[in-house]
Amino acid sequence: VAAQNCRKRKLNAILNLEEDVCKLQTQKESLKKEHSQCSRSISQMKRKLKNLYRDIFSTLSDDQGRPVNPCQYVIHCSSNGSVFIIPKHLIKSEQKQDNEKAQKQK
Repeated sequence: VAAQNCRKRKLNAILNLEEDVCKLQTQKESLKKEHSQCSRSISQMKRKLKNLYRDIFSTLSDDQGRPVNPCQYVIHCSSNGSVFIIPKHLIKSEQKQDNEKAQKQK
């Protein structure tokens, strides 16, 4: 009787594990689909952002009326909703200063 009970518990444990495996496989497939959808969504947003950058820079010109070179400038949006066109070399120098401050704090 004890051996029979042991086999029964073992069988129940195996069945429970098989159910868990099935649930996890279903969850894995669901997560794969979600990941794929997120990847497509990110790609679409990147394309839209690239097109937006292109459209914005195509309408901008400097003081002499020459088109603004998107390789030399970056669009910066502040937390209050203001939008600025900033030369890239200024952004790089700010990033260097921020990195130096972070290293000093460590």
